[in-house]
Order: sequence, then C-alpha cells, then structure tokens
Amino acid sequence: MLFSGVLSIILELVAYRRLRNRGSNKLAPLISAIGMSIVLAEFMRILTDSRYVGSPRVMEKKSLATVFGGDVRLDNTIIIIAGLILFVILQMFVQRTRLGKAIRAVSMNEEASKLMGVNLNGVVSGTFLIGGLMTGAAGFFYTLKYENTAFSIGFELGIAAFTAAILDGIGNIKGAFYGGISLGLLETYASFFLGTQWKAVTVFLVLVVVLYFRPNGVFGEAITQTRA
Repeated sequence: MLFSGVLSIILELVAYRRLRNRGSNKLAPLISAIGMSIVLAEFMRILTDSRYVGSPRVMEKKSLATVFGGDVRLDNTIIIIAGLILFVILQMFVQRTRLGKAIRAVSMNEEASKLMGVNLNGVVSGTFLIGGLMTGAAGFFYTLKYENTAFSIGFELGIAAFTAAILDGIGNIKGAFYGGISLGLLETYASFFLGTQWKAVTVFLVLVVVLYFRPNGVFGEAITQTRA
C-alpha cells in the first residue's frame, strides 16, 4: 500500500501537475493517464518476460463453514471484512476530515475552492495518495486469493473499477461500493451461465449500456443536483 501510494504521488507530479499548471484542457490528463498506464504495464511486462508471477501462500485456505453447498473460505472472509473496513474508513475520512472536505470542495468547483484558500496541488496529491493506498490494498487482496499476478491484470481490474464507479455516479463513494458489488455478482453469474470467457465482455457491456442510457450513473442525477 505504501509503495503504491508513493508511486501514485510520483505519477501525479510527472503526468498531471505539469498539465494542470499549464492550463491544459480536460482531455490532456486523460491521454496522459492512458500513456502512463501503458508505460507501467510494459515496464512490468519486460521485467517478467510476459509471464505470470506467483506469490507465496500467506495462509492456508481452509473452509470455515458450508452455506447452501458452498464453502466459506478463510481468505475470502478476510478479504470481505477488510474491504468493508477500508470502505468505512474512506467514507469517514472524506466526510469528516479537513482534507476530505477539501477534496469534496475541489470536486464540486475547482475555481471556487481555490478562491476560498484551498491548496489545489496538495489536495490533488492527497487524493492520489489515498487512491494509491486503496489500490495497493486491492492488489494484496488479489494476490492473497489467486496467488499470482501478471502485467496485464491491472487493465481488466481497472475497467471493472471504472465501470463500478460510473454505475452509480462518479464521485459517489457509496455508489461505487454498491456498483462494485452489483458488477461482481453480475460477472459471477455471467461466468456461471455463459462461461468464464464472457466475464470481461459482461463488464464492457455494462459500461456501454450505462454510458448510453445513464451517463451520470444510476444515482448521478441526485449528485448533479446537489452540486448545482
């Protein structure tokens, strides 16, 4: 988590802050983000020779109970509980801390927040740090469950995270949480009934449908009205 958080801050300084200071349009940071993601992925591909890399087993994946014929494993239980704890901590941080309030202010109106004395660069760097910490935790949970990783894993997980975020409206932490659960269940059922090869297709299909019919997300209307 610490490594991922520091890396996120470095990426913000290199790929985003210079563009923001030069007053670039909204599309430039997006292009820069895509470029940096390709650089990082290809760097890891070269280091790993395009192979999957295994990780040591942290714990025995023993069954705790059986519910409706399915095993409740220790690793899955820890991942779910830890994810819920991180979600609650993040929600409380954004709602109650000074930096969290500044983050919400900048997301609503960047120019007005600067006029009120908010340090824009500090807030953006803090946001990237928090995002990096959460990403590092997600990476640990992934390797805890699957015990391997590859240079291309981040693309599929990133698309799924982005789809979950827009499913209930960008900027809505609770919405992203519920969207992630909904998308995960949809992926699971799609893999069961249609095959695992349809898992990624399901994510892209949901992304296209939501962007076409509800570009602000399922609950995006309420968020837009609140900001207005």
